[in-house]
Amino acid sequence: MNTIDADGHIVEKDADIRKRLPEPYCKRTGGLLPSDGMDTNMGGQLGGLERNDLPTRLSDMDKEGIDLSVLFPTSSFSVNSMVERDYAVAYARAYNDFIAEMCSQSPRLKGVALVPLQDPKAAVAEANRAVTQLGLASIAIATQGMKEHLGAQTFWPLYEELERLNVPLCVHNRREGPAGEIRFDSFIFMHTIGRPVETFIQFAGLMYGGVAERFPKLRIAFLECGVGWVPYWMERMDEEWEKRGKIEAPLCKNKPSEYIKHGSWFFAMEPEEETLPYVIERIGDDKILFASDYPHWDGIFPHVVSTIRGRKDIAESAKANVLGENAKRFYGWQ
Repeated sequence: MNTIDADGHIVEKDADIRKRLPEPYCKRTGGLLPSDGMDTNMGGQLGGLERNDLPTRLSDMDKEGIDLSVLFPTSSFSVNSMVERDYAVAYARAYNDFIAEMCSQSPRLKGVALVPLQDPKAAVAEANRAVTQLGLASIAIATQGMKEHLGAQTFWPLYEELERLNVPLCVHNRREGPAGEIRFDSFIFMHTIGRPVETFIQFAGLMYGGVAERFPKLRIAFLECGVGWVPYWMERMDEEWEKRGKIEAPLCKNKPSEYIKHGSWFFAMEPEEETLPYVIERIGDDKILFASDYPHWDGIFPHVVSTIRGRKDIAESAKANVLGENAKRFYGWQ
């Protein structure tokens, strides 16, 4: 059984990106990215794995039993919250060059590209370069700070290009809450709420905006939120669509649940989610991805794969799909 980690991470450093930035951006003082100043690692108590090197990563993949890992950024996800459009374009290119070089050191690593959605035309061009020239596996987007939701037709040229290239779109939000949210008073509060709530917003925007209807071959994944929310959200959206969809979401031709059950949208699970059997019952086991989140502090290395393999409440065929087969289909590797 081939085991594919559909969502691992690289912890990039400013120095990795700065040396790949052109002037004048490489000469910027201070940090390259906006920061909320929150103490992610609790004064160093968490996150020790994040300081590893490539040989350690490959060794840890062996310990987990992972054959191949897809690497997403960490701090660089904030590219779409940058105010300066030209800087965002330059930063995305520099990051993509960095991750492509990193993954070229081992065939067991596949990189994911960033694109600058502040400039939709440049985003299309960078998506093409990242896939056709750098060999990156997909495009990932974190939407905090964006001025439009992902269903807006502003971004349809990007989706058209991704569909043409046969590479997927990964919605992988960060810890911050939705735009304008100011009520958080701790990291635990922000981290609990921000990522999933922002993802729910973008899921609804994509669906009601008609992206599933207009781009039926575009594979989209929603990561870092588990899968337990999916049945609730599709039921809630179905109810809204039945009453208001024909007028307010005319490009969404069918019930949202129909696109989820029969379309090309995928979801990354947490290894110990109790609701997983119910989710499989509702949407099938062919749309659920395995994600380690390694090396971040909130993963459960080295027990992610063994936890899934050891579950007694899902079939062996479902485990095979989750641990590898679904990722092959999602990333277009079969």
